[in-house]
Amino acid sequence: MRILILVLLPTLLGGCVVGTIASTAVDVATLPVKVVSKSVDLATTSQAEADQNRGRALRKAEEAAGKRDREWQRQCRKAKARDEQCPPRPEAPTA
Repeated sequence: MRILILVLLPTLLGGCVVGTIASTAVDVATLPVKVVSKSVDLATTSQAEADQNRGRALRKAEEAAGKRDREWQRQCRKAKARDEQCPPRPEAPTA
């Protein structure tokens, strides 16, 4: 029985070695394509990414404008409590 296993073992494992070599050859051949496509993807901005970035910038600008307006309202309330004139309203920055 051991002799039969020893005779059949190289035959059965031969496919594994060939499969591994073929798989490695495919990986080596496709590696440059994967590297180039990944670098192009990192270097360019898709339309969806551009939209997300623009939306983020608009939200930050709106938050800053709201913060300036709340600060102005606070200063105006304090000025009115002291019977003074309100400071001028801050200008919105142009983009």
